[in-house]
Amino acid sequence: MDQFLESSTDYVLSVEPVAETIRVEFGGETVAETDRALQLHEARYAPVYYIPLEDVDPRFVEKSEKTTMCPFKGLASYWNLKTNGGDASNMLWGYETPDDTVADIKGHVAFYWDQMDAWYADRKKIENPDADKSPLEGNPLTYWILSEAWNATSTKELIAMFNKCLVDNGIPIARFRIVIKTLHPQLFARGFTWNRGEEEVTEFDADFEVINTSAYVDSPFRTIIEGSAGVRRRLEGEKPVLDYPYLVDAKEEGMTDYVAMPMEFSDGQRNVFSMVTDRKGGFSIDDLGHIYEIMPTLSRLIEMHYVRRTAVTLLDTYLGEQTGKKVLNGQIKRGDGDDLYSVIWFCDLRNSTSLSETMPRDEYLKLLNQFLEAMADSVLEAGGEVLRYIGDAALAIFPITGDVGLATPVATKQALDAAKDALSRMAAVNNERRENSEDEIGFGIGLHLGDVTYGNIGSANRLEFTVIGPAANEAARLEALTKEFGVPLIISEKFHSCTPGKLKSLGHQQLRGVSEAQEVFTLAEF
Repeated sequence: MDQFLESSTDYVLSVEPVAETIRVEFGGETVAETDRALQLHEARYAPVYYIPLEDVDPRFVEKSEKTTMCPFKGLASYWNLKTNGGDASNMLWGYETPDDTVADIKGHVAFYWDQMDAWYADRKKIENPDADKSPLEGNPLTYWILSEAWNATSTKELIAMFNKCLVDNGIPIARFRIVIKTLHPQLFARGFTWNRGEEEVTEFDADFEVINTSAYVDSPFRTIIEGSAGVRRRLEGEKPVLDYPYLVDAKEEGMTDYVAMPMEFSDGQRNVFSMVTDRKGGFSIDDLGHIYEIMPTLSRLIEMHYVRRTAVTLLDTYLGEQTGKKVLNGQIKRGDGDDLYSVIWFCDLRNSTSLSETMPRDEYLKLLNQFLEAMADSVLEAGGEVLRYIGDAALAIFPITGDVGLATPVATKQALDAAKDALSRMAAVNNERRENSEDEIGFGIGLHLGDVTYGNIGSANRLEFTVIGPAANEAARLEALTKEFGVPLIISEKFHSCTPGKLKSLGHQQLRGVSEAQEVFTLAEF
């Protein structure tokens, strides 16, 4: 046996034979006793006794489904303990096919020291050995993770800084990739790839369709996200294990070693990172040990950026971009608000009550989503913001800021362009529905211009940002007129006065709840 499998002044990993007879007690039983124990020493960890599995009493152990991965020891299997005095899950672990660097512990298992009742060496009770005292300064990545990593302002920047640190400290990283699962309603995950020699970290989004592609199904990332402990494949030698298509490609690129590991966030969310190198001999224990030591801290930093980005994404999706920014910036107290001069857009689905009563739920939801998607996408692409969906209706604004005289015609044009685009989208939707023998979707849009209060309202425990004020109510009344005139769009007199282009007058009308009649308009083609 080689006493020191590999060592350096930085990350020591050694295995030594133990002269004493080691006995382990649990639940009032002797669960293991051996005079063939080994002790593994690892930098900055307490020494661990490894006992031959055949010297563990088989009456008290059963293999569990749990596995974990150490990039320089290998895949660890786990066993449960069951005695008359108590049961405990995953109390033993061992490397059934360990990496060559720790080949001597094959066929051995270790016990969680603090979970056992007692340990004995030659019948003398012993305490948990002290941890190795190697200073953290021995890890060249420690200074970076403690003193510099926090300066990153995004996940992308953090990954670039991390890999620069690896290169600067002689770790032969050729490619680093991380995939982070998202809470985005349209995205399964977001990925980042760093390649040596490239200035920028590449960011890519994976929608939910990716989970059906061979690139994902046949990748180590899928198995790890679904619970696998990790993958380490040395790509050199006569018969390397190339059990994933990516490994074949990596070997053809000249890569010599591949490591993929889970990166868990504090809530248990399982993400994946991978590393490859083209150095002869692959990654060393120093390389992997140093990375492995800082990975929990790096994971928390990545999680911090991810959580903020997720918050922005979810707030943008569910509240709108501007409202989301207000929430993130702390404007969250009930009564907080701003007075805004803006274009107000209100749209509504026709005959929604009868449709919901007569159509199957799935068909009605499909219809509703087709309508709201056409409306919302038109507003958003024109520069407006959808504030809320009110059942089968939607309220949106086009804020007017700065010089009102200059900004108002811009906002009204944006809103009118959005309305025309929405009409075009709905025409396409209805053409498709007719071809499928489905009922057409009827709807109306009202456009108005005025002062509104954009504020935070509700109860102390349930708040909502929305627009309130007479102008918002008038926009809804304008939309209601579309049913009377049989047109999909009605525009207020005030909006018309600031709108370039010709509109068709529908005469003076009395809006419900508004004291004075006003002239209303629609597009010339109606």
